[in-house]
Amino acid sequence: MRSSLHRPTAATQPPVRPLVPAILAAIAVFSSVSLPAMVHAQTAPEASGAAPGQTLAPVVVTASRTAQAVTEALPHTTVVTQEDIVNAQAPDLRSLLRGQAGVEFATTGGMGANTTLFMRGANSNQVLILVDGVRIAGASGGTAQLANILPDQIDHIEVVRGNVSALYGSDAIGGVVQIFTKSGAGQAPAANASVEYGSNNTRQGTVGYGGQVGDTSFNVTGSIFKTDGYSSIDAAAWNRDNPTRARQGIGPNPADNPYENKSVSGQVKHKFSQDWDAGVAAYYANSQLSYDSASGKPTDDLRMDSELYTLSAFVNGRLLPDWRTHFKVAQSEDRAETSKNGLFDSLFSTRSRQFNWQNEYALTPDHTLLFGTDYLQQELSSSAYNAPTRNVFSVYGGYEGKIGRHQLQLNARNDHYSDFGNQGSFFAGYGFHLTQAVKLIANVSNAFRAPTFNELYYPNFGQPNLQPERAKSAELGVQVETAATGLLRVTAFETRYNDLIVSTQQASGLFLAQNVNKAKVQGVEASWRANLLGTDVGASVTFQNPVDETNGTQLLRRARRHASVDVGRNFGDFRFGGEWLVSSSRMDNGSRRLGGYGILNLTARYNIDKQWFVAARVENLFDKNYQLAYPYATQGRAGFVTLGWRQK
Repeated sequence: MRSSLHRPTAATQPPVRPLVPAILAAIAVFSSVSLPAMVHAQTAPEASGAAPGQTLAPVVVTASRTAQAVTEALPHTTVVTQEDIVNAQAPDLRSLLRGQAGVEFATTGGMGANTTLFMRGANSNQVLILVDGVRIAGASGGTAQLANILPDQIDHIEVVRGNVSALYGSDAIGGVVQIFTKSGAGQAPAANASVEYGSNNTRQGTVGYGGQVGDTSFNVTGSIFKTDGYSSIDAAAWNRDNPTRARQGIGPNPADNPYENKSVSGQVKHKFSQDWDAGVAAYYANSQLSYDSASGKPTDDLRMDSELYTLSAFVNGRLLPDWRTHFKVAQSEDRAETSKNGLFDSLFSTRSRQFNWQNEYALTPDHTLLFGTDYLQQELSSSAYNAPTRNVFSVYGGYEGKIGRHQLQLNARNDHYSDFGNQGSFFAGYGFHLTQAVKLIANVSNAFRAPTFNELYYPNFGQPNLQPERAKSAELGVQVETAATGLLRVTAFETRYNDLIVSTQQASGLFLAQNVNKAKVQGVEASWRANLLGTDVGASVTFQNPVDETNGTQLLRRARRHASVDVGRNFGDFRFGGEWLVSSSRMDNGSRRLGGYGILNLTARYNIDKQWFVAARVENLFDKNYQLAYPYATQGRAGFVTLGWRQK
């Protein structure tokens, strides 16, 4: 199943102008709110020059490939902290990220089902996903196994919006989501464990142990998740919508679709001296999924066995007092094997090898040069076709500086692909502090996406002479942040796409991949998090106009408006929270409109003592019936209870 810029719809949409009053109103509302200090902060003296122990905004590395406070990032960047993950009690990555500004998802069923992420209207294979700095997308379709990455292994997540190809190369048109697994750094060694049970006979168990002993930090966490699930496609509803096909014996299997996931992550890092450290990191997930198809028979038993792993070794050091260097060598694999009625059906397995060498040279405390090289090798094993190995050699450079009220970030990169040659990209960002609390931001950039192996080589579809998709972006933003007012970021953006790869029908009747489409996404997004009178509050809102310019239609499965609000408050040993998610309608295949929705999720937690706790969550409290992709169902009202223990 593909949900992408590649497939236009016939329904016409209103122009962007009617959105302008709503956008201006949203900016006015967000800008007028009095925001107390951020609740999700951490100590980061090295990134900001502040005194040790001072509470500051989280430190990020994804926005510039160097450590900086999130408030210093010129691309719109937010962090999902470990505290956020614990409080959210999210069962999967989609649930954890769906409230982020500019982020949308489509799924083909329940837990473990195919999940695609759209950021700022960009297609799912135009958003780069990293795990501990390692690419994980499959080369065949260009997307990552998002559904199989569960929060138990995650320490925190950095979300960077907009074109950053000048930092990472291909796939970063919409932005970058970087997932960091647990490391144990800075903590006393301790164990933890939890078990969960809930609706759909869902069972989960997690154990972990990690911390820091002297100059060595370590962590290992393992989990097992099982659920009987629900039927990914409501067979009765599908038969009503498709009576002719139903009479022909074509349709989905009405049985529930179970899912099982086993995953483990581990890290070890040792500091050899004040200037040098080294370590290894690994992540592995194996899953078995039963899934539905509307094009087969109601008796079909469709299964998918998936594996995803990353393994990396790294060295960080200081060559000179002002010159820091970083080496990383890594390997990852994305493997998916399907079966039909107990017989082998298909295999797609991508193995990637990566090498990174990055350097930062501090000209002065406020001026830093960035330079380095990346190497990527991708090999595909497929039951459908053979493909040559892809080799990518990249060089990049950059500059970050501050002069008085002015902040500047410049990046440039060249990627040489063995299958289509060179591709260059740039990023230029500027920030100006109107006051110590208010900063104006402007960014311009370009980006590209390399053709996937399916688009190049799939029989009777792929075209080996395809060129990369290209995009240009511009954005303007305002950021308000002080110790008394917290952090607010509002960004207006526009991205224009060229040479989009679409499936076009030829006179022979074949559908071939070609660089022919154009698209445009204009919008405004805002993110905010604060503590109001002891209550943790967060919100995001996105207004956008994702348009296929070849026919003026709305891009598939992307809403024009979506927003979220989350609240949480502690009452002694109790914590209560809630999340409200809303979205306007979206277009789907066949000019079908998927209705808008609003869902409410609730959480609660009770700390029995210093070691034991019990937690509960209710998803979709009002049992809203909605779809993220036709004809696939979403979770109805469901409840879950967790019992946990942590060593003290």
